[in-house]
Amino acid sequence: MFESTAFYDRGNTRVAVIGQAMPYTPIANPHWLFPEWSFGLKAELLQKNVNNARKQGAEVVVLLSHNGFDVDQKLATQVNGIDVILTGHTHDALPEALRVDKTLLMSSGSHGKYLGRIDLNVRNGGVIDYSSSLIPVFSDVVQSDKAMAAKIDEVRAPHEKELQRVIGKTEGLLYRRGNFNGTWDDLICQGMIQERDAEISFSPGFRWGATKLPGQEITIEDLYNQTAISYPAVYRREYSGQEIKDILEDVCDNLFNTDPFLQQGGDMVRVGGIAYTCSPKQVMGSRISDMKLLSTGKTIDSNRNYVVAGWASVNENISGPPIFDLMESYISNKGTVNIAINESVKVIGMR
Repeated sequence: MFESTAFYDRGNTRVAVIGQAMPYTPIANPHWLFPEWSFGLKAELLQKNVNNARKQGAEVVVLLSHNGFDVDQKLATQVNGIDVILTGHTHDALPEALRVDKTLLMSSGSHGKYLGRIDLNVRNGGVIDYSSSLIPVFSDVVQSDKAMAAKIDEVRAPHEKELQRVIGKTEGLLYRRGNFNGTWDDLICQGMIQERDAEISFSPGFRWGATKLPGQEITIEDLYNQTAISYPAVYRREYSGQEIKDILEDVCDNLFNTDPFLQQGGDMVRVGGIAYTCSPKQVMGSRISDMKLLSTGKTIDSNRNYVVAGWASVNENISGPPIFDLMESYISNKGTVNIAINESVKVIGMR
């Protein structure tokens, strides 16, 4: 059991900060790595924690949340007494706080690009007014903390030479920001298809990792920034066309379910070797259509088996080379990579 609440005294005001972990952690990550931990929205427990914070003198209650923006908008209508929700997980960047009933929601993007600020006017034990802003962080004009910079240098020193080892070069922009794909994702999908002799590839809907500009060298650190997880095995197995569609439909429902409490956030699984059309506003089972195998241009046959390579499976006992080793081999052998614009996924019906 972890402590739920921390108290801070600021400006003659007692502030309670309550933590909320990502509720779908055992689904989005391998539950076998933390079998004794439980997760969930647990709105009733959260309400108890808010009430207890108020009883202990909190004039302001802040929820530090990993639920995701849509989930927290609904949560704000279910739990009373939360003044501010600092929401994360879905990487939204709000120019100013959103008010839902009596709760302010602020989402400050990702990767340290912004600082979200909310100033509260507190009187007689409650918030009577506020202002908010989203402040861009320019790393080249913000002075580093000397103690932290020294500690980072100390930790990196034994590994610096290996981290800076060049494994290739990119002609185009390598990024991972799109909701359905990015050029880093496309590169990884292409690498798995070739290195694992597959027809189709799946790569998880991650959005972390730094962008590489055209003409820049790719170091092993750049590759680790895109692939370093604790369950990196690249599997190779057969899926039927129907199973492939079911997988895409399942991930789609995690993202676009009309009930925010049933959304798990994140992005669509990235794919290589196939094209498809996605209709997010349709119901489960009807969002994915027009699936085609890119190598042949033929429609995916629901009854035929296809060889699929993928990584970051949450299942136990997955065998295969780590994705970072596989991609180091692929990039090193190519020397220079150039990923074309990917138009194989079409999203329709959003208007």
